[in-house]
Amino acid sequence: QVQLAESGGGLVQAGGSLRLSCAASDSIFRFYTISWHRQAPGKERELVASITSGGITNYADSVKGRFTISRANAKNTVYLQMNSLKPEDTAAYYCRALWAGNSYWGQGTQVTVSS
Repeated sequence: QVQLAESGGGLVQAGGSLRLSCAASDSIFRFYTISWHRQAPGKERELVASITSGGITNYADSVKGRFTISRANAKNTVYLQMNSLKPEDTAAYYCRALWAGNSYWGQGTQVTVSS
């Protein structure tokens, strides 16, 4: 079973940047599609960005041009670089690993953007 640990969240002013990390416990991590999701209070969890094992990326329209997902397989880590943050980006951010029908979630990291 893959264990995921998110880090890098915090409080930032609008227009600022944060980089989230999702570290995996298993080296087969490199085969997984990794995605970042977020959930704001009272709202459903939504997909933010994803990256396949081959490096193909996908983004929600709301973050295109501001967020960048990348992976460092040698470090079993996926990053989410978040620039030009907006108050509406405030949420708990979770990473998910998906491969061969197996899905694993991290515990999440809180991002708060003040106006």
